[in-house]
Amino acid sequence: MAKLPPRERILDAAEELFQSEGIRRVGVQAIAEKAETTKMAIYRHFETKDALVAEWLRILAADYQAAFDRAEAEHPGRPEEQILALARFIADGLPGLSHRGCPFINSLAELPDRSHPARQVIEEHKAHQTRRLVGMCTEAGLPEPEQAAAEITFLLEGAQVSTQNGSIDRTGDRLMRIVEGILDRHRSPGGASPTAGG
Repeated sequence: MAKLPPRERILDAAEELFQSEGIRRVGVQAIAEKAETTKMAIYRHFETKDALVAEWLRILAADYQAAFDRAEAEHPGRPEEQILALARFIADGLPGLSHRGCPFINSLAELPDRSHPARQVIEEHKAHQTRRLVGMCTEAGLPEPEQAAAEITFLLEGAQVSTQNGSIDRTGDRLMRIVEGILDRHRSPGGASPTAGG
């Protein structure tokens, strides 16, 4: 069976190790062994370990952006259905988070330095995701699209953390019901409120 090219093997090995053990605990030598290559080969493709971490997170971010693209393609001209499709994407992925949790949240916890290249990837990704969600809420005609997007974002992020710590059961089902409730409340006259619990 043909092997993947070295760069792809390195990224696959890094993803598996970063997810299971954390960024800080995994050294370049461990990644090289997992990828069946050498440290020298890793440094030919990635100048530093930080650059490798940033590229791994960039690929993950692209997967999430692809979920937005799919939601828009599968529900053209129906922004509320697009929002629900995004929520379903997160809900369906929750069981896989139960062991290690969201890689973005975990990485932020491990990378306190705001200037770290991987942290910048995460912050740019989250800002882009928020802009797209606000756009969907705007297209859906919700009177306070930024507030609705903030509530949905809090919910999606919180559902991932709650799944990881096991504090809430049936997280995916509850997530979908609450997103539907947010949309209903913001859609109905006088339903949107600038304060939490409105």
